[in-house]
Amino acid sequence: MCGCLVLFVGAAFPRAAIILLELFTNYNDQAFDSFWVGLAGLIFLPYTTLFYVLMENWQDPIDGFGWFLVGLGFVFDVSHYIGSARRQQYRSLTVS
Repeated sequence: MCGCLVLFVGAAFPRAAIILLELFTNYNDQAFDSFWVGLAGLIFLPYTTLFYVLMENWQDPIDGFGWFLVGLGFVFDVSHYIGSARRQQYRSLTVS
């Protein structure tokens, strides 16, 4: 599978990219010892999980830049949750 395609899909839809990686490659199996760890990452931290899976398979072991990208994925996930909470808070204030 083309790496550019995974990055393009992953930028907009990280969960879809992780599922595509699971279906067409063995990247998830190489990155995680347990299916449950990957599933938890898919549900709760999709960008972090996607970046970890890609860095684990493209760089062995993950070096400084790889960990920077995994940390950036974590920032994306946290900012998504904060943005969703603020949007919900704004909606509740405007409806009242």
